[in-house]
Amino acid sequence: MQELLNTGLDKIVTDTPILNNAFELSDSEKINQIEHHFAEIMQILGLDLSDDSLNGTPKRVAKMFVKETFSGLNPDNKPEISLFENKYGYKKMLIEKDITLYSNCEHHFVPIIGKVHVAYIPDKQVIGLSKINRLVQYYAKRPQVQERLTVQISEALKEILQHDDVAVVIEADHLCVASRGITDTNSKTVTVSYSGQFENEAVKQEFLSHIQKKS
Repeated sequence: MQELLNTGLDKIVTDTPILNNAFELSDSEKINQIEHHFAEIMQILGLDLSDDSLNGTPKRVAKMFVKETFSGLNPDNKPEISLFENKYGYKKMLIEKDITLYSNCEHHFVPIIGKVHVAYIPDKQVIGLSKINRLVQYYAKRPQVQERLTVQISEALKEILQHDDVAVVIEADHLCVASRGITDTNSKTVTVSYSGQFENEAVKQEFLSHIQKKS
């Protein structure tokens, strides 16, 4: 049995269960192997891969998994984060809200769809706004658990900013709940991470009041 990767890469990536040999194969090799195995799954389900609507599906799914849906598994795809001098001396909270979230539940490999709200209190440096979105997408593009995703985003931002004044809230619909099992299409899952100044109740409530406002 292959061992899980517990060290190396970076401490945030290793929070996701990853094998020691996870990056030995190239993307092309992974695509070829996934294509082969997904074709077998489709055939076991009884699908006719000679049909012109289905014969390209294994390849499409394999490329989607490696290059898009689960590209966040590869630390080489972690975005470079630009920091800029806080030359305006802005010391109030900075909020990026309603960031679109598309991820996949690691238990059933079906979508998690929702919004991410991120805030931090600048010190000497600020982050380029689009980089926060890219960081969210990077951690979302892997088989996920919402609780872990919330912590990964928070810990990554704290590491980048070199301080703890960070808040993350995720509101999401899980298709593993909506499309199977209990088939509840109304419930949402909310996860939060508050650290530094955001553990102060007044600061926390100010943040929540901003993200609850209609744009």
